[in-house]
Amino acid sequence: MPVPDSDFTLLKETVRDAGALAMRYFGTDLRKWSKGADNSPVTEADIAVNDLLRARLTGARPGYGWLSEETEDNPVRLARPLTWVVDPIDGTRAFARGDPHFVVSVALVTEGRPTLAVLFNPATDEFFEATAGGGARLNGAPIHVSNCSRIEGCRIAAFAPMFKHPGWERAGIAPWPEMEILERNSVAYRIALVACGAADAALALNAKSDWDLAAADLIVNEARGRMTTHDGEPFIYNRESTRHRSLLVAGSALHDALLAKVGAVRLPR
Repeated sequence: MPVPDSDFTLLKETVRDAGALAMRYFGTDLRKWSKGADNSPVTEADIAVNDLLRARLTGARPGYGWLSEETEDNPVRLARPLTWVVDPIDGTRAFARGDPHFVVSVALVTEGRPTLAVLFNPATDEFFEATAGGGARLNGAPIHVSNCSRIEGCRIAAFAPMFKHPGWERAGIAPWPEMEILERNSVAYRIALVACGAADAALALNAKSDWDLAAADLIVNEARGRMTTHDGEPFIYNRESTRHRSLLVAGSALHDALLAKVGAVRLPR
C-alpha cells in the first residue's frame, strides 16, 4: 500500500517536537517507577512523550493503528492496514541516569514491515530517517553501514558480559576474538549506530519488542545493512505477539560471519 508523503512530513515534525519535550525532562529529578513482570523502568517523561505522539499521530490519522510500549495494547491494530509502532523513549534507563544514549522511535508499519521510520536522539541532535526504497539519512545526509567483514577487531554494540557467558563453551562455540564493544542501553540506538557506520554490528540474545526494532529495522536496511534474529529469521511486525527472541545486525559480509558463529544457538521461542 502506498504511503502518502504527508505521512512522512507529519512523522518527522511530530518526532522532533517529542524530542524537544523529552529534553525538558532530561537531567531533572524525574518521577520513575517499575512496570511489568520484568520490572522495566518507566518515567514521567516516557508517558508525556507517548501522550504527545499519540495525540498528534492518531489525531491526524485516526484510521491508523497504534502500538506503543507505554499504551495498553488494543487488538484493533491487527485489522488496520497502517499502524504506528512507537517507543516514546527507547533507552529509559540511560535517560533517567542523564546519559545521552536514548531515542524517540517511531515507524509506520504496512503489512508487517516498516515503510517510514524516524529515530531521534535530541540530546546529541542525531535525527535518523528512512523511507522504504528511499534510502536512510542522518541529519539529512545519506548513510550506509560499514564494509567490515571480520568479527575480530569489529565494533559491536552489545551487552559486554554476554561474550563471557559459559554457555558459549557448553554449546561448543569458540571464544570470541578481541572486539571493541559499545554498550548502549537503547536497542534502537545501537542499530542506528550500525546504520551510520559508527558500529559494525549489533547482537542481542534476549527478547525484544516491535517498538524496540521496527523503526531501526527500516533505517539499517535502507543503509544497506541486514537485520534478522540471531539465526537468520526476518522480522514481521504488528502481529498478535509483539516479541522477538534475538537480534543480529551488520553489513552483509559481517552478518554472514556472525550468523555462522551464533546461528546454531538455541533460544526459547
